[in-house]
Amino acid sequence: MDETPLLIVDGANVVGSRPNGWWRDRAGAAARLRDSLAPVATVGLPARLPAPVEVVLVVEGAARDVPGTEGVRVVSAAGSGDDTVVELVADAPQRRRLVVTADRELRGRVTALGAEVYGPRWLRENPTNN
Repeated sequence: MDETPLLIVDGANVVGSRPNGWWRDRAGAAARLRDSLAPVATVGLPARLPAPVEVVLVVEGAARDVPGTEGVRVVSAAGSGDDTVVELVADAPQRRRLVVTADRELRGRVTALGAEVYGPRWLRENPTNN
């Protein structure tokens, strides 16, 4: 059993949760989110998620070509980003899985599989994600 927690971020949903002009450059917004997540792999989220953490960012659409970086594995959804998030949760049943999304339907699907769910604000309030 892998004891490293798995943090799965619904990229389109988290990027879209802030009206900051992300729609003009979806790939750039996803890359900025990816970069802000990188410290979580080694630092964790203080008081909520101790390091080390496997961080996965799910991207889709215009952000599909955003590459991974050290600390963040980027998964490009072939179809629905939500379906890809669900598959990642289902593929790691023995691990602690945390999903970041505000999508109500997706929240229901992944909690049914035993994942914890947090909203985008949870990431923004973390000091490693400025």
